[in-house]
Amino acid sequence: MAAALLFDLDGTLLHSDPIHIQVFIDLMAEYGRKIDADFYLSHIHGRANADIFADFLPGEDAQALSDRKEAMFRDRLGDQAHPTEGLTDLLDRAARNGWRMAVVTNAPRVNADAMLAAIGMQGRFDTLVIGEECARGKPDPLPYRTALDLLGLPAERAIAFEDSPSGIRAARGAGLYTYGLTSSLDRDALAKAGASASIDDFTDPALDAHLTRLEGAIQ
Repeated sequence: MAAALLFDLDGTLLHSDPIHIQVFIDLMAEYGRKIDADFYLSHIHGRANADIFADFLPGEDAQALSDRKEAMFRDRLGDQAHPTEGLTDLLDRAARNGWRMAVVTNAPRVNADAMLAAIGMQGRFDTLVIGEECARGKPDPLPYRTALDLLGLPAERAIAFEDSPSGIRAARGAGLYTYGLTSSLDRDALAKAGASASIDDFTDPALDAHLTRLEGAIQ
């Protein structure tokens, strides 16, 4: 039986949080809400737009705000970005082993496509699961369970990579061993959210040791 690697996108495959933070700061300011990076990480990070705007701008058109926010993000992202260090080597290693790979994200599909294109990773994954296209997005486990179903593998044969508390809860809720990435939160915060372990990027020796064991287990 093969194995699978399941990746969040924002903050996991690329360090996109600084763009999101500034977009939310600018957009909320237009409606008289002053927020900062700490507020973003505490109350917004990893959540679905519909829930964010319902909580903090009640009475406004949440879908219109979401569409505008994501368009602002894409404009600031541009067409080139740096993938998280070690990502290309990790995907190459997974491909050599015949492992399945998926992206599981709360980002809208147009944004997911834009981010994957910007880091040159379109076509590298077997499936792309969009939270808002599921009955429930993260932090519900459904997006991760959907990815596992599409890949045809049980959770014990897979590893997830996440950077936000809501994403970690979703992956852990689906039964996945989950690495938290320290792109925005420190190791203590990731552990508190439920991460099985934490890494700074995909070159971390702790991840390499886990992958080596996984390779040996399925030979």
